Amino acid sequence: MKEEIIIAGFGGQGVLSMGKILAYSGLMEDKEVSWMPAYGPEQRGGTANVTVIVSDEKISSPILSKYDAAIILNQPSLEKFESKVKTGGILIYDGYGIINPPTRKDIKVYRIDAMDAANEMNNAKAFNMIVLGGLLKLKPMVTLDSVLRGLKKTLPERHHHLIPMNEEAIKKGMELIKEV
Repeated sequence: MKEEIIIAGFGGQGVLSMGKILAYSGLMEDKEVSWMPAYGPEQRGGTANVTVIVSDEKISSPILSKYDAAIILNQPSLEKFESKVKTGGILIYDGYGIINPPTRKDIKVYRIDAMDAANEMNNAKAFNMIVLGGLLKLKPMVTLDSVLRGLKKTLPERHHHLIPMNEEAIKKGMELIKEV
């Protein structure tokens, strides 16, 4: 098993933390992981992306030009990364942030209305966990239990009371994801 993933969107959408939690979840299962963020000085509001690799075998390089899966949370990221999904791969996008949806026919495209779901939960910070739930439904590379243990590792202790809400958000994302 080897999954090469790009997560891209605006700074402040939880892109980097989503990648970090996914990487920590892999560590919890003794998998090989790589987490490589990329963002400019415009971290809040500018574009940010992170490459995550989760593998059963050693990872030769964290630098990728093609991805098995892409999570795209805004239009500029779609324009930059849609073409970089491997044929047969998957692209997940949030309906809220995309004006012109993906057009490729050689990949599977999924929509998740995570922003709407986060608003229904009255918690905008649940957005990235809803999206992560959608990814894990399609590519169960780590277990929910490992994600929760990864959250415990990455969240400061003062925020550990939010873990049940994050679990609810992940499960919500697993229900919401739909193939386009």
